[in-house]
Amino acid sequence: MVLQVVYTAVSTILPPRYWPHALVAATVLVVIYAYAQGRPTLRERDLHGRIILLTGPFTSLGLVTLTALAKRGAHVIVLSPYPLSHPVPSLLLPLIRSTTNNESIYAEYCDLNSPTSIRKLSTTFLTQNDTRLDALVYAHEYPSIGHIWFFGGKARRDKEEREEKRREAASLASFLLTTLLLPALLVAPVERDIRVIHVVNPFYAAGLPVFPAFLNSTPSSQPRQRPLVIAEGLRALRTVVLTRHLQRILDSLPNRAVDPKKAKSAEPPPPQPSNIISLAACPGISRRDTIAPFLGAGERGWSLAYFALFLPLFLFTKSSESALQTLLHVLFLPTPLKRAQAQVDAAADEERKAEADRTAAAERVEKAAEPRRPVNVEVVKPGALYRECAVVQMDVPRPPPPPADEKEKKGTKAEESEGILEDDGEYGGEVVGRAVWEWYEARLKQWEAEDAEHVKAEEEATAKEQGESDASAQDSSQPSTDTAEAPPTAAASAP
Repeated sequence: MVLQVVYTAVSTILPPRYWPHALVAATVLVVIYAYAQGRPTLRERDLHGRIILLTGPFTSLGLVTLTALAKRGAHVIVLSPYPLSHPVPSLLLPLIRSTTNNESIYAEYCDLNSPTSIRKLSTTFLTQNDTRLDALVYAHEYPSIGHIWFFGGKARRDKEEREEKRREAASLASFLLTTLLLPALLVAPVERDIRVIHVVNPFYAAGLPVFPAFLNSTPSSQPRQRPLVIAEGLRALRTVVLTRHLQRILDSLPNRAVDPKKAKSAEPPPPQPSNIISLAACPGISRRDTIAPFLGAGERGWSLAYFALFLPLFLFTKSSESALQTLLHVLFLPTPLKRAQAQVDAAADEERKAEADRTAAAERVEKAAEPRRPVNVEVVKPGALYRECAVVQMDVPRPPPPPADEKEKKGTKAEESEGILEDDGEYGGEVVGRAVWEWYEARLKQWEAEDAEHVKAEEEATAKEQGESDASAQDSSQPSTDTAEAPPTAAASAP
């Protein structure tokens, strides 16, 4: 009876002759949705005992990242943009601890828009007894900054200037935090696997046409007004180039103990790959972190345009869980050093086994002596950009050669840097990486100077308010003192 009623209702809404069309349409929609969610990672890793520093923990991607790390037993330190007494960290963090059965989730307040706050946090961390860090995950760089604005004039220019300052602040915060925490990473044992992961937005290819102009500009020049997608792409592209250049610097540093037999040798020790791996991960186009801010639903949490376009966005863009897969992939992949050590251990085990089997029958000896076919296992590529759980190959344009006089001035410096860092040609090579690194250093100095002036102005305003409040309190207490002394005076003058 129930099935008959259901069949009648469905047949009334959709006649049976349209059922094949509906089935084909539903199949197409399911295939499109599955394809839009991207490739999931097939790797897994136990993170018990690993200490991971996570920025942007209260964005959509940050929340799912924090939950995924906590479920795998990681010791997570989140940098909260809110004070710890704020409802967001005080309510969400206990909830995540209880749902993941992981109490090793801690929060530290740090305003990533202020270099003073970043330096204060780094100083506090480096002066502790335990300064171990196994991974730095900069998830605050992934959400889009800015929204579509259909009006022009001065209001639009002011909005674009504010958004460009926010983009630079997000990039400079990661650069400053990495350089401040790098001493703690360099003193770690060489056997420890340490990763520095920058999560970038998916518009890096849009920054390629304007990247030569960015390289030719000076850090003190005013930022140019660019379309929203191109500005976001330029921010992601310079982060990718910076990530690759950081890996070159790490590989050039001495990170192995010198053999006593070769200590007196005049030849420098051969370069060794660093156990610190710098990576860039692009989660793809996410609904909440990529599209929603463009439609004005980032800060307020809702937008009429976002609600109107929700169905196509649900079909063609990623959820936060699907966007997380690439980030987990670069965290879970084994490093080349770990893979090489595993192959050496496996070869040693086979050799010991073959030695023991030589006392057995000849057939067993021959079978044990047969070499095994090596198994191809994917390892993480240091300094690479990953998207959809795969390495992205990209040709970054190089700046034009400088004039003859400038070339002579910079000749010595360039020769010295080329002697230290290898030019692998990836993502523009050492020349582009050095130019981006120098841009970060120059902009960081300006950012810190501006923040110092802002902090000084706030301190002066606070001191002024405190002085005014003290003066008002003193003035309010003066009449009560006079009133208290008045009766004895009157009594003394009465006789």
